Amino acid sequence: MLDADFFSAAKMHEIEKGAKELNIPIIRSNRKLVASTNGGLENPSCLVFNSAWDHEHAPNASQRFNYPSISIVERPKSDEDIAFMSILELGQLIKSKQITSEELARMFLKRLKRYGPVLESVVTITEELAYEQAKRADELLSQGIYLGPLHGIPYGLKDIIAVPHYKTTWGSTSFKDQILDIEAWVYKRLKSSGAVLLAKLVTGSLAYDDIWFGGRTRNPWNIEEYTTGPSAGPAACTSAGMVPFSIGSETAGSITYPAARCGVTALRPTFGSVGRTGVLSLSESLDKLGPFCRSAADCAIKHPLSDPFTVDIIKLNVGYLEDAEIDVVEKLRSKGVNMVPFKLNYSVNSAQGIVNFTMDVDMLAHFDEWQRSGQDDDYEAQDQWPLELRRARVIPAVDYIQAQRARGKLIREVRDNFKVDAFIGNSTEWELVCVGNLVGMPVIVVPTGFKKIPDAPSDNTRRKTTVTTGIYAPPEQDRISVIDHHKQRPPIDDLGSEDSIPNPPKRIVPPRQLRGLVM
Repeated sequence: MLDADFFSAAKMHEIEKGAKELNIPIIRSNRKLVASTNGGLENPSCLVFNSAWDHEHAPNASQRFNYPSISIVERPKSDEDIAFMSILELGQLIKSKQITSEELARMFLKRLKRYGPVLESVVTITEELAYEQAKRADELLSQGIYLGPLHGIPYGLKDIIAVPHYKTTWGSTSFKDQILDIEAWVYKRLKSSGAVLLAKLVTGSLAYDDIWFGGRTRNPWNIEEYTTGPSAGPAACTSAGMVPFSIGSETAGSITYPAARCGVTALRPTFGSVGRTGVLSLSESLDKLGPFCRSAADCAIKHPLSDPFTVDIIKLNVGYLEDAEIDVVEKLRSKGVNMVPFKLNYSVNSAQGIVNFTMDVDMLAHFDEWQRSGQDDDYEAQDQWPLELRRARVIPAVDYIQAQRARGKLIREVRDNFKVDAFIGNSTEWELVCVGNLVGMPVIVVPTGFKKIPDAPSDNTRRKTTVTTGIYAPPEQDRISVIDHHKQRPPIDDLGSEDSIPNPPKRIVPPRQLRGLVM
């Protein structure tokens, strides 16, 4: 019985008798109270994880701060050029009335309809809502009311985030017709900032990998590849200039992996810094919402940071891991940053196992009824959640708690070892992904360059493999970067002469554990 062979036959009989008389009635009572609805949208656990390292002096991140000033921005002649402008640049066009929010919405909706089917990255286009919100943004501006840098800016949401009157499918056939009468916290915040929702974007089925009921989302830089990771739609759509920004989520890798694959800038923020109400929950102590953008500055606009634009980078000590891109190290050093070799030391050797225990047990609590009713038998990928959640059913409570105690030890060791202001390294190294999520540290994924794709069909191909890096910081010390490769554009329309895409694309297999969620 799960490594409990120290029990004699008589003791096993006592256990069985006690479970029938006491344990099972309590279990059934609790199921009736809180486990009748799937998705973890109600009755959150009271066992709350706090990622702050200094609970007595936690910074106040609710204050507004000044964004970089862009005094002169002229409207480009082509819609293609507009599509790849930053949020701050688009905001200046709107504020100076060179373009209306309604014009922007129409232009990006056209791109979503054109490229969404190619990349298999869009679930639902919210066209009626988009024009309604864009018209409202234009009316407010005409009255002299400007809500800030997101005023009138189009965007997309990962389809685990609830918006009333529109489907929230969670990427699964089992829930493809689901409409939740809930306004997710992040949607309400963006709406109040004047942003314009254009579409619900692809999530891997129940936030697992990049396969959903409509296909498998492709990488705009090389559509022979898939995006890798559950925030597939936000990454692909932002990369392809189908939206200026989007909101994705991560429990363990689903922001960092697709951002790295698609060559966009993305922020996995400090755990707990973004509200998660109205969002499918995998694990309440791991789920995080974060933006996919053109640049790090754009990411900062949507996150409640203490003012990142006043950071004096020459006063920073930044470490670099052995696998860090040397070009990034030298780029930061040239900006005056003190770069030092760094190794993240800790003795806990079971970080990946702790993630599995934590996520699977928490996920099962949110889909208990789904499993008990046998609905998991109809799930489209039997080797994914059904298999993992059946295994989670037999993880003893005491061993789940022991895993959390081991997690606490890991957090203390990382905290004590974190002797730099930040460090850079591989954003998709699985051990580091697990440790970062367990600790609650933020990371920003930034594109730093390109390399040739393997087995290129011709010398003239424009398809590329993006090179990215991760900048990690302690909890509540989210930072921005100084890299400018984000200005490049993927070759969706112009792959190169004699360059064709096989059908179906080559399957690129990510780490099996990639699953993501939101806050």
